[in-house]
Amino acid sequence: MVMDINEIKEYLPHRYPFLLVDRVVEMELGQSVVAYKNVSVNEPFFNGHFPHHPVMPGVLIIEAMAQAAGILGFKTMDKKPADGSIYYFVGSDKVRFKRPVIPGDQLKLEASVIGKPRRGIWRFECKATVDGELACEGTILCAERAL
Repeated sequence: MVMDINEIKEYLPHRYPFLLVDRVVEMELGQSVVAYKNVSVNEPFFNGHFPHHPVMPGVLIIEAMAQAAGILGFKTMDKKPADGSIYYFVGSDKVRFKRPVIPGDQLKLEASVIGKPRRGIWRFECKATVDGELACEGTILCAERAL
């Protein structure tokens, strides 16, 4: 299941400059998602992180993984923010960074559901890679709530 940016915007409430998923290339509802974030030197955070050695902030890599996981959750439940539902990023465990992400990189975001949701809390095993090289991995927790 491929999703372009217009469909992604139906399932995520985020907008520029905080929408961090550009395309979904694979999805198995209730199981996993593969998405991409194209990292451009024009990203606003590069002005200060760091001007002479631009590196994507780790917290934004985690957020990109959480957004990919959120798309999977919304699509699995067949809900959208317009329906009065939202996903909150509520936690992360065992997050590790392995390489910097720099302008020109294409960040591959992968998320897989761990177990069954409990009280609206979903757990996802996530990783972000660049050219097959691990940039970040960890467990992401998202909570589905009514607006």
